[in-house]
Amino acid sequence: MIDLAFHVLLLLFLAAFIAGFIDSIAGGGGMITIPAMLLAGIPPLQTLGTNKLQGLFGSGSATLAYARAGHVNLRQQLPMATLSTIGAALGAVLATVLPGDVLKAVLPFLLLGIALYFALKPNIGDVDKHRRLAEAAFTFTVVPLIGFYDGVFGPGTGSFFMLAFVTLAGFGVLKATAHTKLLNFGSNIGAFAVFLAYGVILWKIGLIMGAGQFLGAQAGSRFAMKRGAKIIKPLLVVTSMALAVRLMADPANPLRVWLGW
Repeated sequence: MIDLAFHVLLLLFLAAFIAGFIDSIAGGGGMITIPAMLLAGIPPLQTLGTNKLQGLFGSGSATLAYARAGHVNLRQQLPMATLSTIGAALGAVLATVLPGDVLKAVLPFLLLGIALYFALKPNIGDVDKHRRLAEAAFTFTVVPLIGFYDGVFGPGTGSFFMLAFVTLAGFGVLKATAHTKLLNFGSNIGAFAVFLAYGVILWKIGLIMGAGQFLGAQAGSRFAMKRGAKIIKPLLVVTSMALAVRLMADPANPLRVWLGW
């Protein structure tokens, strides 16, 4: 049992609020919550499991806000959310046996690529465009694959969903953001269920941070709906670049270890 001081719990609540705000708009909230929990002295496995618990509140809160505003039809998108859940559950189960070094080394470059795409693509806005991939193919291939990634590793999942919705499904930025939160909620459920089975959830910490995530996501999603692509696009670019830099700055990053940096 990990017993943290009140001021540490308060700081974790604030970190979760900020993460919920950012995550509801552009994704990447995990780059705030996971380091915060590790700095608080929580072991890595418990950090990952508890992060999925508190993440449920943020993604669920944002999904609810977007659905109430009519930006996502929960019943219509249930198959996508279900496949995201299944993919994440399989990813979490296999996380202990799959080699993750290559993925960790390549991920910063993928995130930088996403940032450059959104930064340099001038015509990305809130209006839907031509779909490049059939809905069935998108639902049964792209969605579970990204969900699987979320279960195996996680950072940048929201950015990958956003990129897929904009480039392959032809969604406008706001619509893509709303649907990303729904599928992220599904993937959080799948991974959380596996971590729950392994008994690595710290409930007190997770629920306190969950409250911060819920409030932050409500504020962030309302802000995004008010400002649309004007705020979502630049924040997505900044978040993806910041996450890439943070991953590269980690001394344990496999690429740095291989190169001897």
